[in-house]
Amino acid sequence: MGPEHADEVLRIYRLGIDEGDATFETRAPTWEQFDAARLPQHRCVAVDEAGKVLGWVAAVPVSDRCAYAGVVEHSVYVCPGARGRGVGSALLRALIDSTEAAGVWTIQSGVFPENAGSLALHRKAGFRVIGTRERIGRHHGVWRDVVLIERRSPAVE
Repeated sequence: MGPEHADEVLRIYRLGIDEGDATFETRAPTWEQFDAARLPQHRCVAVDEAGKVLGWVAAVPVSDRCAYAGVVEHSVYVCPGARGRGVGSALLRALIDSTEAAGVWTIQSGVFPENAGSLALHRKAGFRVIGTRERIGRHHGVWRDVVLIERRSPAVE
């Protein structure tokens, strides 16, 4: 994922935001903000034959404390028209490959319980549910729960 993908990545992010069950965010950041916050070695896009971005995955560190050096939090977004075609699975596989190669032992995320598609995608990729944080934040004035998920790498000791 690079600057040449910026417009399409942010468009897909906005579509997810607009659907209402992907994130607490209510607007997409600028590319500069997005780019600065995500780890360059753990982000990628899926593109079709014509080079159009179908989805993206990116990770951020969970903490700057050395004890958490091998833990990242990720986001994965797939364009609505590309869902159900294996794009999300391919993106998660790419993230797992890049993080394991870098010695990352845990990938985590928080998912709204209403986002059944994302929970199923992650379960298929080896993520497990840790628990639910009830009424953890407000989204458009409504309290929302978040399901905590993680994947512990069997390849990183």
